[in-house]
Amino acid sequence: MSKVPYASIFFLIFIILLVYFGGYFYHFSPYTIHKNAILLPPSLHHIFGTDRLGRDLLARIIQGGKVSMTIGVGSSLITSFIGLIVGISAGFFQKSTDKVFIVVIDLFLTFPTFFLLLALVSYINASIMVLIFVISITGWMGMARMIRSESFEIASKPYIKILKLAKVSNIKIIFKYFAPLLAPIFFISFTFGVGGAILAESGLSFLGIGITPPQMSWGSILNEGKAVIDIAWWVSFFPGFFIFLVIFSLVNISDYLQHKTNKQESFVG
Repeated sequence: MSKVPYASIFFLIFIILLVYFGGYFYHFSPYTIHKNAILLPPSLHHIFGTDRLGRDLLARIIQGGKVSMTIGVGSSLITSFIGLIVGISAGFFQKSTDKVFIVVIDLFLTFPTFFLLLALVSYINASIMVLIFVISITGWMGMARMIRSESFEIASKPYIKILKLAKVSNIKIIFKYFAPLLAPIFFISFTFGVGGAILAESGLSFLGIGITPPQMSWGSILNEGKAVIDIAWWVSFFPGFFIFLVIFSLVNISDYLQHKTNKQESFVG
């Protein structure tokens, strides 16, 4: 039996509180350059050490975390809602609507997602809003396919057919009967989507085409550290460790939600 992932929930809450409220208690600036504090190792004064410009690394991870988490949550919300709307439309209305859905999905899946991201970002100056938009429009297909599959199954239920014959409003049927049944899948997809979006942003920033100075993200900090990784391991380790903790926690929470959903479905069945 799957247990509640208390450790993952704790780590995720801790990181969220740290990146959004840590700046009120940790008073080092993420932008101030200290020429006498270049590449200092972790210590009581600089908890995570400093980078090659003498900037406090913990302060930069706190500031960069706001960007990474905002992009992750924002793009996952948009992705999940697009997938929900498109998937329900295809599963509920079927016929020509579903055919259009299949064509659009196949068109998007023709190109590998990350290379499509690279192509789009290469022609647009990256910012938080741009990355949220780009990651969203390249990541909704998986959610839409899951919702479509479940919507087909729900639409085949006898009570849904009776409601349609009784000429109950489509909007009422979707919101009253489809939405509650699809809510667990939505939340599972959302948690997976946050992790995927953070990884996508980190990958783009690591390649130097994502978040650019003076803005920062965990990916861009990781990118800055690769030049000095042989003499200053901490510059790359800590942002990478935070990315790992968030992704690991989200995957565990998603697995737990999926297990609970499957258990409820088997019980109902």
